[in-house]
Amino acid sequence: MRYLGLDLGTKTLGLALSDELGTIATSYRILRHQENYEDLLHQLEPIIEEKNIGCLVLGFPKNMNNSVGERGEIALQFKQKLEDKFHLPVYMEDERLTTRQAENLLISNNTSRKKRKKVIDCVAATIILQSFLDRRERK
Repeated sequence: MRYLGLDLGTKTLGLALSDELGTIATSYRILRHQENYEDLLHQLEPIIEEKNIGCLVLGFPKNMNNSVGERGEIALQFKQKLEDKFHLPVYMEDERLTTRQAENLLISNNTSRKKRKKVIDCVAATIILQSFLDRRERK
């Protein structure tokens, strides 16, 4: 089964794809949405069909004390929209510090600040998806 990882930001949605076996996550692309979630669902539809996605993994932005803040509530609402639209399982994956991890990875690869800004959400989606796949495989 192929998984699609999602990192929902305020203006963009980073996407990552798994391989057919569901073991390796790869950065895919970024969708721009400006908080128009209905348009975002329409942008996702051809990707989900074309890539034969069987499951979605959405980053869940929790506060460091494990509470759910405003961004977490938005993610939960988006999860419901995804389930209603695509009728696929949607798993929430803790995304605390994934943007920091993505930035550190890009810096260690000498990625320029300008390029980092363009790809950071996609790399964060990859980290979210890979974390989910690794944990699922251990069980």
